[in-house]
Amino acid sequence: MNYNWNWRIFWEASPDGMGTYMDTLWSGLVWTLATALSAWIMALVLGAIVGTIRTMPNRAAARVADGYIELFRNIPLLVQMFLWYFVMPELVPEALGNWLKSRPDAAFVTAVICLGFFTSSRVAVQVSAGINALPRGQKMAGTALGLTLPQTYRHVLLPMAFRIVIPPLTSEFLNIIKNSAVALTIGLMELTARARSMQEFSFQVFEAFTAATLIYIVVNVIVVNLMRFIEKRVAVPGFITTGTAGAGGH
Repeated sequence: MNYNWNWRIFWEASPDGMGTYMDTLWSGLVWTLATALSAWIMALVLGAIVGTIRTMPNRAAARVADGYIELFRNIPLLVQMFLWYFVMPELVPEALGNWLKSRPDAAFVTAVICLGFFTSSRVAVQVSAGINALPRGQKMAGTALGLTLPQTYRHVLLPMAFRIVIPPLTSEFLNIIKNSAVALTIGLMELTARARSMQEFSFQVFEAFTAATLIYIVVNVIVVNLMRFIEKRVAVPGFITTGTAGAGGH
């Protein structure tokens, strides 16, 4: 292979006006983290609500929650990204659609909404599994103390369930960071998109994507170790095996 390696390319000026190519990659990392964190907050809130409803005695509400999960979990993420970005502005009133399309951060907002709904369906499954894994005595104890059903969920079941499902939630958080790369298809200049633009401007394809790969690995290692620390701090004896965040499932 006759390839001209140039590892000093990262400190050369980039034609996109962002400084050096390293600055370009750094900007992409910032957008990746901003997208992943914003979408994760949305996914965690929606996933907790839907997952809780899925375990409640009301069968109609549980079926609606099941439908939500099947809808967002079974449609490929790339298709959902295109639907939110290209189709949704055409379905809402014209003025609202034009406003959505003219926003300078339309790609970022769309990516957050898409990743948030997609990941919330997966979080909902984890939350409902955590609640169902609790002994029946937990709910009965709450009722015996005079708590209503919502109070039992709030003060007894959900705190225990979230401590149980931290390992799979760690996996979902890592997934949302990786899935944010799909947003480059709608024009969001996150890390993968910045690496691609660096490759197109400099023709140093191996250096660009090697740097992006290493950055993703470093971010994932930081997240895994952080979540492992949290898992150990909140572990419930008999329910959680500490250190599972780094042992598998990711």
